[in-house]
Amino acid sequence: MVKSRRVQVLLILVVLSFLLIHFLPCSNNAHMKEKPSPVHILILSSWRSGSSFTGQIFSQHPSVFYLMEPAWHVWVTMYQNSAKVLHMAVRDLVRSVFLCDMSVFDAYMSSQKKKSDLFQWETSRALCSPPACDSFSRSDIITAGNCKTICGKYPFSKVEEACKTYSHVAIKEVRFFDLKVLYPLLTDPSLNLKIIHLVRDPRAVFRSRENTVADLKRDSNILVGSQKIKGEMGPYNTMQVICKSHVEIYKAGSQAVPSFLKDRYLLVRYEDIVRDPLARAAQMYRFAELHFTPELRKWVHNITHGKGHGAQAFDIGSRDALRVSQAWRKTLPFHKIEKVQNVCKDAMDLLGYRLVQSEEEQKNMSLDLLFAQN
Repeated sequence: MVKSRRVQVLLILVVLSFLLIHFLPCSNNAHMKEKPSPVHILILSSWRSGSSFTGQIFSQHPSVFYLMEPAWHVWVTMYQNSAKVLHMAVRDLVRSVFLCDMSVFDAYMSSQKKKSDLFQWETSRALCSPPACDSFSRSDIITAGNCKTICGKYPFSKVEEACKTYSHVAIKEVRFFDLKVLYPLLTDPSLNLKIIHLVRDPRAVFRSRENTVADLKRDSNILVGSQKIKGEMGPYNTMQVICKSHVEIYKAGSQAVPSFLKDRYLLVRYEDIVRDPLARAAQMYRFAELHFTPELRKWVHNITHGKGHGAQAFDIGSRDALRVSQAWRKTLPFHKIEKVQNVCKDAMDLLGYRLVQSEEEQKNMSLDLLFAQN
């Protein structure tokens, strides 16, 4: 009798062991497959390069949690330092945001912070819809103006809560000037990082910067130093540093590429976006593993084919994007064009922007001649 019971117990233990070994791992694997690792997208650009609009292409996607220039907080807090010195602090903040760890902002913001204290928070559709704000649907196209009016009262904790509910986290940043600084993020097993390197014709960037000198003074000072931004050559010194950084980033991303960068770097010219918005948006979405929905197709078309003139420097509204992108050809004196071309020649050659040789050519050269096709 005792022997029979022992046999029964042994059989039960064998069956239980079999179940534990064969079914629990399968259950865990099934759970892992249900929730794939998030995709992390860094839109890497410089000021006045169309990056706010490009960021909106991602922000308005219902699968994307987006933040615009979170490193603004680093530069405002540590403005006495150079851009090179701040690179590491910026990188650490960006990594934390990608991992939805918003405690990183504790070093740069008040302990009483609210969601509305986050730089340009209202440009993030994810912070204007549940769980960050209950007034809109996650599938809505949401303007910054409407969001700012309605959704500013929510606590800062909603930023992290919202971030954790998305399959993609996208950041637009203008405060990286060396791709090698990002190598630790590209080799970090906790990240699935893809980099979109957005560039724009330096002549157009220069003209746009002239309209926003006061807004960009602190950033320019950090970038090139207070002495170099003064005087007649100040704006050109800044452009020289920006153009040089684009050259170095492009070379690192496309020439003799390390294995961990393969298929994770995409160069996009702003002029190509405004000339064919739907095709370029589709290209960026494919790169980021996102679906281009009919609603987004309609939004991209409408916002780039409006009647606006882009008069508000930091406004992302409907406009004739192609015409606005070429406004420098009619408003920038040729002697300034020559100086920009001189300090940015290497970048223009490498990125496919052709030099203008005379004032007449400036006004009359066709777009097909002005920009080489990628």
